[in-house]
Amino acid sequence: MNLRLIRVCELLKRELGVIIGREMKFEAPLVSVRSVDITPDLKNAHVFISAIGTKWQKEQALEVLNAHRQHLQHELSRRVVLKYTPLLHFQIDESIERGTRVLSLLDEIEPTLSDDGDEEGKPGSHDS
Repeated sequence: MNLRLIRVCELLKRELGVIIGREMKFEAPLVSVRSVDITPDLKNAHVFISAIGTKWQKEQALEVLNAHRQHLQHELSRRVVLKYTPLLHFQIDESIERGTRVLSLLDEIEPTLSDDGDEEGKPGSHDS
């Protein structure tokens, strides 16, 4: 991705975050824009959102955003001057939940690894 696209993505992320934070109401306690990925022709933007809450609250947040997509695009066009205002496609970003799950699994495995024995029995350890 070239520098111009990266700058446009960051600008869209910041402005959408402000608009959504001020104008949208959700059942989920926290909804934020995690990242924006825009096509090279600047006509489509995939907006990845993070929502804290139950699965139903996350789905409801996505429904609210999709229902207000035209309004969000209009507000975005007022704030960001581009030849085309990109068509917004909202998606839930599950990376935080996946990362938390991986960390919890590693925490579960760690005690079993440390109980396997002392340093002398481990491969690669040598007496000096």
